[in-house]
Amino acid sequence: MTPTLLTGLVPEAALTAEEFGDVPDAWIFPEEAAVLSRAAERRRREFATVRHCARLALTSLGRPAGPMVPGERGAPSWPEGVVGSMTHCDGYRAAAVSRRIDVAALGIDAEPHAPLPPGLLRRIASPTERAQLTQLSRSRPAIHWDRLFFSAKESVYKAWFPLTGTWLDFREAELVLDPYRQTFRARLLRTGHDDEGRPLHTLHGRWRVGRRLVVTAVAHRVAAATLGAAGAATVAGRR
Repeated sequence: MTPTLLTGLVPEAALTAEEFGDVPDAWIFPEEAAVLSRAAERRRREFATVRHCARLALTSLGRPAGPMVPGERGAPSWPEGVVGSMTHCDGYRAAAVSRRIDVAALGIDAEPHAPLPPGLLRRIASPTERAQLTQLSRSRPAIHWDRLFFSAKESVYKAWFPLTGTWLDFREAELVLDPYRQTFRARLLRTGHDDEGRPLHTLHGRWRVGRRLVVTAVAHRVAAATLGAAGAATVAGRR
């Protein structure tokens, strides 16, 4: 597929698609239209375009494009054996998908590269995290670290929820941002297990700033031990 802002932020096994505006002829299934009966036109356009991105990525993955109806807490439904994530903000829509045998969970988020609204950071960041962001802002003031931080926490949640089926508050994941490797680590402050029963202690992600956007992604890998010999060989052969 054509490289996107997400290329390099997600594993090679994941495929991505993006649009920098709404696609006028983007279509949706009747099941999807039913959840938009009271939505404003802007919401309908972004809903259709981000699903257009998801269907492009699914087609490249060799999977049929079926309805992706929002489920619990708005999480989209994906075809059997597929994991994925969608995001949209002003001027950007994107999706990432992967076979579950390769990646256990994906979370992506995009935000405008601009400061957060006043007062929001204090509600979502611990004192330790705020001190880290203050230091980063002094050393690299060209980056809006508060917005990057918010986006990274959104990506963490989008990867966490499909794995556990439970809510994760902003304060229940403590982030450390690496300004040089353009990565981040989330230490999870509540108990959770993935769908293989493995405890979740940390999630790892990557970030990028470009085209006046902040883009972040989290991928939780499938452990080779859970695949069996044949599955592990398949994954190894694809990398």
